[in-house]
Amino acid sequence: MKFSEQWLREWVNPDVSTEELGHRLTMAGLEVDAIEPVAGEFSKIVVGEVMAVEQHPDADRLRVCKVNVGEPDWLQIVCGAANVSNGMRVPAALVGAKLPGGMKIKKGKLRGVESFGMLCSAAELGLAEEAEGLLPLPEDAEPGADVREYLKLDDVSIELGLTPNRGDCLGMAGLARETGVLFNMDVQQPAMDAVAAMISDTLPVEVQATEDCPRYLGRVIRNIDTSAQTPMWMQERLRRSGLRSISPVVDVTNYVLLELGQPMHAFDLDTLQGGIWVRQAVRQETLVLLDGNKLALKPDTLVIADARGPLALAGIMGGEHSGVTDSSKHLFLESAFFAPESIAGRARGYGLHTDSSHRFERGVDPQIQRQAMERATALLLEIVGGEPGPVIEVLSEAHLPTPTPISLRAARIERVLGITVPAAEVSGMLGRLGMHVETGTGDWQVTPPAFRFDVGIEVDLIEEIGRIYGYDQLPTRHPQAELEIAPRDETKLPLRRIRQRLVDRGYQEAVNYSFIDPAMQARFSPGQTAMALANPLAADMAVMRTSLLPGLVESLKYNLNRQQDRVLLFECGVNYIKQDNDINEKRTIAGVASGTALTEQWAVEGRGFDYFDMKADVEDLLAMSGGLGSVSFVAAENPVYHPGQTAKISRHGEEIGVIGALHPLLVREMGLSGAVFAFEMSLDALQAGELPGFTEVSRYPSIRRDIAIIVNEAVAAENVCNTIRMAAGDKLHNLELFDVYSGKGIDSGRKSLALGLTLQATSRTLTDSDVEAVLEAVLSALKSEYDATLRD
Repeated sequence: MKFSEQWLREWVNPDVSTEELGHRLTMAGLEVDAIEPVAGEFSKIVVGEVMAVEQHPDADRLRVCKVNVGEPDWLQIVCGAANVSNGMRVPAALVGAKLPGGMKIKKGKLRGVESFGMLCSAAELGLAEEAEGLLPLPEDAEPGADVREYLKLDDVSIELGLTPNRGDCLGMAGLARETGVLFNMDVQQPAMDAVAAMISDTLPVEVQATEDCPRYLGRVIRNIDTSAQTPMWMQERLRRSGLRSISPVVDVTNYVLLELGQPMHAFDLDTLQGGIWVRQAVRQETLVLLDGNKLALKPDTLVIADARGPLALAGIMGGEHSGVTDSSKHLFLESAFFAPESIAGRARGYGLHTDSSHRFERGVDPQIQRQAMERATALLLEIVGGEPGPVIEVLSEAHLPTPTPISLRAARIERVLGITVPAAEVSGMLGRLGMHVETGTGDWQVTPPAFRFDVGIEVDLIEEIGRIYGYDQLPTRHPQAELEIAPRDETKLPLRRIRQRLVDRGYQEAVNYSFIDPAMQARFSPGQTAMALANPLAADMAVMRTSLLPGLVESLKYNLNRQQDRVLLFECGVNYIKQDNDINEKRTIAGVASGTALTEQWAVEGRGFDYFDMKADVEDLLAMSGGLGSVSFVAAENPVYHPGQTAKISRHGEEIGVIGALHPLLVREMGLSGAVFAFEMSLDALQAGELPGFTEVSRYPSIRRDIAIIVNEAVAAENVCNTIRMAAGDKLHNLELFDVYSGKGIDSGRKSLALGLTLQATSRTLTDSDVEAVLEAVLSALKSEYDATLRD
């Protein structure tokens, strides 16, 4: 919302500076975004009356003008504007004048003819960005009068960044009401008396969509003066509010929009057939708007129509066919209340956003339509004349918003704001805001006005008191509360520790959208149906993710394409798994890595990141919860992962995740080069730890025995280790695989595993016979299970 300070001060004029006014408005929740002068800095520019215009003798596009500037002698000024004419009044810059931008006017010659000044356009005065010709001034402008004083240009435009709940301040009446409350002053509203009908002409009006349009007013105005011009004072107020002057009729409706916050529309009466219908659009109907765009109307769109079809998008924009033109002589003026729910989103659905839709979406005062009609009629009669008919009104009171009384307690005000506000001040603040206040014992019954759609509960009223009192005046106090220490499950690993551990291991956390491209979803979760969004933000964000990997791989690709040679990313989030007609939200953690295993250095030879690097990272996470001993990595097949480089992660026999290299074909489809490794696990399973327990440290020495066995290449070392643990029993204190070998000296299809067994007892020192018995049991079990033999 943009408005002129001078215009506001005609309604309410507090004795404060512009800066203080802006500060008070901001502290009341009406944030001031900008305060800008309405015109550039200039001096010695006066009203000039063009007394004579002659053709320049040596230039076809120049005119030699005699200009009356209030001095005994007329000035000779050479002008190149096409619209200069005898008798017109325009701004005239005298010799010595300074224009915006620093330009200084001097006496000069243009193609041999002396010129003692310059006739100015709106752009040259800083009133517009561009102009086609001179700025015409009203005929009552006195030659020689200072243009800055005549146009009252010592003014500023104040722009407010209003929040969506403050639609009541999208008009001068609402702003003045707020300012009056802030400074405890009465508001001087201009007279807006009813205009008596001069003719009996009416137009049939039928509102079929009464829920969407509970109130509709119309009025016929005949025989307006098509040659009339919008007065300068109105043009200036429109300009200072960010609107340009178009024509007297359109300017009046825009002026009422700015003044009262009520959007209005004028139809060319001669283009209407049969009357006015307010209804929903019918399928396959079309409408050409005032801006020339042709729309295919949707069935849920509210339209204003006549017997031939739609005339306008209700509350948004009028149609080209029925719009007022320079030759329109008879009008049908419209002023209506459209329910916010019927307008909200409709303009955006057609790619539109207008001043009308901006207001109707937020809520317009449902009681102001008749006042707006009378005000617009009076202004039209003043500017273009005409003969008004009676006001036509169609009303459905049952569908008008009905404010509900709200109980307000003094104790609640003190508790929320931390101050005690006298009862008289509470009643005064709320009353000046247009609310009906009934005072009780220690409380109030407050009925908000119809234009305050945002006031519905007690805290809304307390907010009003707080902002009028002044947020900056409220005391600062530290909260006091009795805090209880919440119990923490020792077996649950905190998510922050998991995040920190991955960061410590060189990963960086990524946060991606939960919405992904359906094509990506099909690549990373083949055969799995994702939940489609009814109203997606974009085509590539149309389904909910069933895996974290698509977003992570896209982030990986983004970084690799920007010359990062080592990228490790992880994400903690939710996957949305569709099950029948329900959605299962599965908390998940995933990671991806590609590039070099270590940063470049002198001590270690460079190599690429591999499966075992990522397995080590995952094992480190699992070890944090103390459950690594119950976890196994079992070779598996997965269409997303590389055959032979994939394992499922199981705990106590239950699958909790998968790890491996992404399938080469998928890597190529994603436009990546080089291997990409990934893991994805259940976050709930990872956080589920084991309660720590104490085990007495043995006082007796340990004995280590190393064995090297030969088994088939297909035998997993993890399975061998599990068999050894079962056979060795409680005497096995530690088991390590320290070498794997295949090649010379080993039969084809076989491999050698070298393992170190550390044996120890808690009650005595083990003897050689004890150790030999354990090794014999171990070798026997390995022979039986895997046909293992000792390596010579």
